[in-house]
Amino acid sequence: QNLMTLLGKIIRIDIRGTTGTALYRIPADNPFAASTLLCNVNGSSAQNCPEIYAWGFRNPWSWSFDRQTGDLWLGDVGESAIEEVNRVRRGGNYGWRCFEGTQDISGRWATGATCATRRDLLPPIAEYSHTLGAAVTGGYVYRGTAVPGLVGRYIFGDFSSGRIWDIPNDTQPTMTMTGGLDTGFNISSFGEDNDGELYVTNIYRDLHRITGVGGGGAGVATQLSATGCVNASNATLPASGLIPYTPNAGFWSDGAVKERWIGLPNEQNITVGAEGDWDFPNGTVLMKNFRLDNRLIETRLFMRHPDGVWGGYSYEWNAQQTDATLVRGGKQVTVGGQSWIYPSEGQCVQCHTEAAGRSLGLETRQLAFNITYPQTGRDAHQLVTLNALNTLSSPIANPEDQVPYPNPTGTSGTLGERARAYLHTNCSQCHRPTGPTDMDLRYATAFANTNTCDVAPGVGDLGITNARLIAPGAASRSVLIARMSRRDAHAMPPVGSAQVDAEGAALLTDWVNSLTNCN
Repeated sequence: QNLMTLLGKIIRIDIRGTTGTALYRIPADNPFAASTLLCNVNGSSAQNCPEIYAWGFRNPWSWSFDRQTGDLWLGDVGESAIEEVNRVRRGGNYGWRCFEGTQDISGRWATGATCATRRDLLPPIAEYSHTLGAAVTGGYVYRGTAVPGLVGRYIFGDFSSGRIWDIPNDTQPTMTMTGGLDTGFNISSFGEDNDGELYVTNIYRDLHRITGVGGGGAGVATQLSATGCVNASNATLPASGLIPYTPNAGFWSDGAVKERWIGLPNEQNITVGAEGDWDFPNGTVLMKNFRLDNRLIETRLFMRHPDGVWGGYSYEWNAQQTDATLVRGGKQVTVGGQSWIYPSEGQCVQCHTEAAGRSLGLETRQLAFNITYPQTGRDAHQLVTLNALNTLSSPIANPEDQVPYPNPTGTSGTLGERARAYLHTNCSQCHRPTGPTDMDLRYATAFANTNTCDVAPGVGDLGITNARLIAPGAASRSVLIARMSRRDAHAMPPVGSAQVDAEGAALLTDWVNSLTNCN
């Protein structure tokens, strides 16, 4: 809302015919063309910046012109709840940070009083909540010929969930998006070729052309009992052939007790990568039960479909404990006095990132210990068992010599090793190379190379004086500790949890306070 800075603005400049030291000219019909001071030197000025074309944006990603009408379309990434799409006009004020989408958020900021008097704020053309994604990627109005049904429709997506939507180019404010096409990609950009055909990039990996040729099928079953993943006569039990597993460094799930199984397609095997990460064949289903007070409350299925795309599905158990029903779009309920989140399909792949290989917790060092197998009641080493069952494309050599990650809540390993195992399990699915940040919180990464130690935060200090991501010897100045100790717009993890892991926060606090340097 500050018109004396270029931040959060769309700017328009004219670079034609400049002479001498002039970098550009100001178009005569820019909203503040009469200002005599340019803002190009340091991004701000004592006057309204004449470069501004429109304002009130948070983090546009990205924008394009409709080649037929000249309309400017933009995807603006939200903060904590809503992603939005704007059709931008000259002199338009699109609301941030008075509004996030159509939600009045002025009470969060010192600008609240100023926002209350605004009457010029423009609503978005479309918006969606963080149950469907977390980072909008703006696209194009389709003007090609290959897909007649898309002509004149604006196509955009979401980086985190991989969903793609299309809306008519004459849509009026504000359409609330639902569903969408689930690609399984991390959609970083759209592109348009000379013929108006559209392309989408899956970050760091590949390029796809939008053809409009979609798959059929009835979709995932509404009832868990109809999925084939559970016992036909008792849905609380897994189907025969599913293989139980347990990671040694478990993921925090709001205090729930979990049971996990692997379902592999016939004659297909798991590939073990050089760094111990596992890759599963198309047709794999990973199933997980969640219990509170010894009652089943949720079962999640994470499936690798025949086309290789992963999808997550959540089932809510009934009070009789006889079956569970598919939850579409996610929801939050009260269970046993605590808030419980059933994640949306988009939130599943937001946590099960492509950077981490999608299947979290299934790594060589996570499974390098004994468990009791419920089918037999016998205690056996998980890697030895998986070798014996011929589930791995290449058996793991000397499986009993593999050293497991320390259990963060156990007593084996040093304080630092248990803390790093916690970060590996709970944080490294995003915070690793090819992830959305510079941090690398994988267990094998030397602490000095994690890009966290004595590093100033790049996306807010939460009001902490002299804040660092991790401040050696000072947990109170460490943003990493502060984020995991809250459940608001600045919390980590950003989705899927309504309860702070107090024991995990205490572990990391003790570890950070024990640090004397970054080595």
